[in-house]
Amino acid sequence: MAKTSFEIEQEFLQKIKEITGKSLPDWLAEIKTTGMNGTKEILEWLKKDHAMNHSQAFLLAGIYNNNGNPVYADETELLNAQFGKNTHLRPLYDAVVDFVLAAIPDTIVLPKKTYVSLTLEREYAAIAIKSKEIRLGMDLGDRPFDEYLQASKSLGAMPRISHMTLLTDASQLTPQLKDLLLEANKRVNKK
Repeated sequence: MAKTSFEIEQEFLQKIKEITGKSLPDWLAEIKTTGMNGTKEILEWLKKDHAMNHSQAFLLAGIYNNNGNPVYADETELLNAQFGKNTHLRPLYDAVVDFVLAAIPDTIVLPKKTYVSLTLEREYAAIAIKSKEIRLGMDLGDRPFDEYLQASKSLGAMPRISHMTLLTDASQLTPQLKDLLLEANKRVNKK
């Protein structure tokens, strides 16, 4: 089973000095001296100047911009807050996550403030919980839109999540959808 973002972050924090050669307070102080504040800017600096991989840099930049505190300390609350009054969609959400993990087992399911990121090295899909449906967005580039695959909207995810399909029932978790998820992952996480 894939690790949660909380588990990934905690593992990184426990091994940060072993992985990077510096403690968390040392990194936070060094980032502060750069004058950078934007997560993307810090992320690129950590990757380019300190040879961190994307996940390590993303975690450290997030912690820095969260006043030095873990971002995913209360991952369950992040997810629960997205349901609000729409708790009736929780079984469908769980089915979607199970479906994604069956198709791409190494996927990291990362609840964010307004959506759930589906990522390996890079985010290839996103889940947004709305009042009447779950929107499953995917990075499918310039693939044409149709009745099934609409232009993504109101996902809260990265702009490259270009397409979405609306899910209201677990019966919509079809082989066609699996193929689209695999296509999005292959497009984004080329190996």
